Amino acid sequence: MRGIKRLIKTALVAAGCVLVFLSCAGAEEKGFSDVKGSDWYYDTVMEMSDKGVLSGYSDGSFRPDANITAAEYISVLCRLKGLSPTQAQSGHWAAPLLQTALDKGWYDYDENPPTGEKFDLPIERQLAVKILIKAFAGDGLSYDYNTESAKIKDFDMLSGRYYDTVLFAYKDGLVEGDSDGRFRPAGYLTRAEACTLIKKACDKYNSDTGDTETAPMTPVTPYDKPAQTPAPISGGISRNGALKVIGTSLCGEDGTPVVLKGISTHGLQWFPNFTSKEYIKAAADRGANVIRFAMYTEEGGYIQSPSVKNTLVSGVDNALACDMYAIIDWHILSDGNPMTHINEAKDFFAEMAEKYKDAKGVIYEICNEPNGSVSWSEDIKPYAEEIISVIRAYDGDGVILVGSPTWSQDIDKAAADRIAAENIMYTCHFYAGTHTDWLRDRIKTAVGSGLPVFISEWGVSDASGSGGVFEEETKKWLDFMNENGLSRCSWSYCDKNESSALLMSGSDPSDGLSDSELSAAGKIVFDDMQ
Repeated sequence: MRGIKRLIKTALVAAGCVLVFLSCAGAEEKGFSDVKGSDWYYDTVMEMSDKGVLSGYSDGSFRPDANITAAEYISVLCRLKGLSPTQAQSGHWAAPLLQTALDKGWYDYDENPPTGEKFDLPIERQLAVKILIKAFAGDGLSYDYNTESAKIKDFDMLSGRYYDTVLFAYKDGLVEGDSDGRFRPAGYLTRAEACTLIKKACDKYNSDTGDTETAPMTPVTPYDKPAQTPAPISGGISRNGALKVIGTSLCGEDGTPVVLKGISTHGLQWFPNFTSKEYIKAAADRGANVIRFAMYTEEGGYIQSPSVKNTLVSGVDNALACDMYAIIDWHILSDGNPMTHINEAKDFFAEMAEKYKDAKGVIYEICNEPNGSVSWSEDIKPYAEEIISVIRAYDGDGVILVGSPTWSQDIDKAAADRIAAENIMYTCHFYAGTHTDWLRDRIKTAVGSGLPVFISEWGVSDASGSGGVFEEETKKWLDFMNENGLSRCSWSYCDKNESSALLMSGSDPSDGLSDSELSAAGKIVFDDMQ
């Protein structure tokens, strides 16, 4: 397959400054530190390495589960097809080639605007397949709709604009679905998957330029492992394992993006009963896979009553036993500067990190809602850097959530001055009756810039926790969070007499949560988990 090999090497050399994972290398490159013989992509990656088609990073890794961006994926296909760059609107390194692909009709303007805002975001699987088919097979695609659509268990999740190309790809054997028969169209494409798809397309559509020196690649479907897309919310620790942050996504142990949907307790000093195993299981049975334990520092909380820590620990242990992720929330509020109690915070998180360093389901939220005359650069970021260092001394890779000024709404400030640490996310809080389009736009911009965002507190009420249930605005928020794959915890899992409380006053979830025990807020929140 000398012709194919030459095409790939030409394309990858041209893009090698960015696509390190597919850069040209000598045949002496025999292995990668993170590619094992049991991996689904092993044969493809190693054969391509032996042929000198690809190499890994300087540390010897291939990083197979990292997401490939739209710019990387499309630019490689452009080079493979011998396309020349054209004048572009954006100054991005890939813009001239991506403009050529757009002009060729491989994708539409809105799917990857030439202005560049989506270039460095992960590419969706359905779009990646469309571009691949357009590049190699062109138009006039022939397939049997009923036969091919029946192969896709989650066909109802596929956008109609991708029917032709995805169904054709199934017919031609480029795509076979995961072990459950799902395509996961809105999920992301990993580097290993991209490598395999590109190679399979080259083998199939350019076979007439074959190389007699080497045998064709052994076909390996890129979907033998669970595809990279938000997992069903019913999936807990046993399904997703230890979480990690890849790009802007919260991901499971295997690199699959995970969307956590759950609840936050109210202050543990006031509602300790909601940390019981029975109460937590009741929420899990209604679909929640994460619970946040709000341990206030003031207002009778940890600083005044350190024993509230025992309530939190009991709750965390119970959540883990119920297969739920547990967020340890250092809930600063009335004193909005996290530096005020930094020494107490360091002691607390050292103890928690040492205790839970081997637990796969624990997340650390180190400053709930900084507020008042507090600065990101002078107060919150330095505080976070110290606390992160304390946690990492014991727990080297647990996910850490960091708040921002103005009650965790100024994530733009964090986006402009990020913390140099791995496996951290930045929290944004909203209440539907107070926060509207302007905050959604801020989140969208932050995520678009590469900031990983976690909605660790949100409510259907106004910011006071009361003031009614704002159903229309809540729906906008739920649609927004679902569209952007944002994990979240709703305020609050308690029976307090306020509109943000998820339960009716006097409810007892010890024997499960009935519909009659759910407040108007609770019905909205738990319906979203189904």
